[in-house]
Amino acid sequence: AGRPSGAASKWDIREKVWGHLEASGLAEFPRPVHGRIPNFKGSFQACCSLRDMDVFSRAREVKVDPDKPLEGARLAALQARKTLLVPTPRLRTGLFNRIVPPPGATKEILRRCATSQGVKDYSVPVGLDGKAHVDLVVVGSVAVSEKGWRIGKGEGYADMEYAMMVSMGAVQEDTPVVTIVHDCQVLDIAEELLDDHDLTVDYILTPTRTIQTNCKRPKPQGIMWHKVSSEMLGKIPILKTLRSREKQAGKDVTLQDEHPALANTNRAAVSNKKVMAANTQPQAAPGSAPMGQPSVESDPGNPRLEGSDTVTTVYVGNLPASLRVSELKSALREFQVIPVRLNWQGAQHRAFLDYRDKGIADRAVSSLQGLSLGGNSLRVELAKSQRNKG
Repeated sequence: AGRPSGAASKWDIREKVWGHLEASGLAEFPRPVHGRIPNFKGSFQACCSLRDMDVFSRAREVKVDPDKPLEGARLAALQARKTLLVPTPRLRTGLFNRIVPPPGATKEILRRCATSQGVKDYSVPVGLDGKAHVDLVVVGSVAVSEKGWRIGKGEGYADMEYAMMVSMGAVQEDTPVVTIVHDCQVLDIAEELLDDHDLTVDYILTPTRTIQTNCKRPKPQGIMWHKVSSEMLGKIPILKTLRSREKQAGKDVTLQDEHPALANTNRAAVSNKKVMAANTQPQAAPGSAPMGQPSVESDPGNPRLEGSDTVTTVYVGNLPASLRVSELKSALREFQVIPVRLNWQGAQHRAFLDYRDKGIADRAVSSLQGLSLGGNSLRVELAKSQRNKG
């Protein structure tokens, strides 16, 4: 009912790939792979094929995403003494970090520099004026087709990073984009699922082969401000800087929620909600809007939610400290009990889920009760319904 075909089908493909990797024993740490760029058996082998590629040999600066399955690609770049740029997680502090191994680093230290911890310990932020000239981009994918269409994990960060690199002049139209996946992640993707801001790929490396996609579809030409919400702008400080620069250069930088014409349309269809709240529209069909990552997913301007008696709130407690909100959301998707609002209080090891339908709330309690997530058994119950939602 009213679900944009694209959002649903992209999620169907993601769920299928995640489920298959887990069920077939191909999934590797960190698990479950749901909600992530999945790590898989043979990822290191697939990354090693990078060394044989001309586009890699010629590259001086290589940008590699921070995902676990791309660790081998980061190591290859460091071992070949290339400049390695890694986007900062969730783009909170800038766009890239440059990984700088200590002088005379041993193999062992280079290996550590390629891990997510090493990316934190050995990195130097690169500002917008750091004059990055990226010669090769390596991204993770959940699914990809031989034609070069790519589906990420649904938050839109890779697309946004690429658009920001275009905007700051760090990539050109012919800068090659490589993705590294398991063979089972290469599948047919209908072209109508692609949005014009979606990043396409030129090469696909798997443990068994290298595919050149010869993708003719143009890559994003920069940031599409009409697809950026003010919420995203608030979360990604560097976007503000880029926006004021582009505004000074005379570009139209009207945001998605500043467009009077778009204000009343179903936002789930204006697809950069990837980083926005799950169902800011209470009337959206369950699962129709991609799930984002904000800590409190709600729409403060929605009078129908605030103080409404029809909302049933479910308390989820005993969340392990290491649990990410995306992992809880994967479980909610799996059990088909997606709330209209998720209030994540990870530091207090708990979350509150708001449902408009009491039946779904009851089903959430019975499905999640005692579920083991990250080694803890969840404690789930209907919250005291008159909880102050302020």
